[in-house]
Amino acid sequence: MKTLLFILLGVGGIMVNANSSFATELKIRVSNIDVKRGGDIIVMIFAEDGFPKMHEKAHFIQTKNALQETMDFRFDLKMHEFAVKVLHDENGDGKVTKNWTGIYPKEGLGFSNGQRVSIKGAPKYKKSKVLKEQINDGLNISIRYP
Repeated sequence: MKTLLFILLGVGGIMVNANSSFATELKIRVSNIDVKRGGDIIVMIFAEDGFPKMHEKAHFIQTKNALQETMDFRFDLKMHEFAVKVLHDENGDGKVTKNWTGIYPKEGLGFSNGQRVSIKGAPKYKKSKVLKEQINDGLNISIRYP
């Protein structure tokens, strides 16, 4: 059963569901975009499940043409915690293209909390996660290229 809170304002009252989540606008500024590479910038917001490899499990996805070195993305977010992945999808296939090794990315990537792909593999959710209440002015994510 959901708990209801009553807040009295003057003579009237407002009923608020204590378990509801209010949407918060999240602004993500993506920088260091190499526009000469063409393609798209894809911003994905994940819960823990699927981060960062399973794009189909992202809760929110926005795609824009890579036309500027810095681009802003806006999301109405209800999630309490989340992690962000940014892909510079140069060839338009919606996936991270690997280099000749088949392991390391050929395209630019960026992650929340400055996480990056390393010898140990893709960033972990635990180190990439962001709490909604920690964000006042949005997130800044810089794309890193191989």
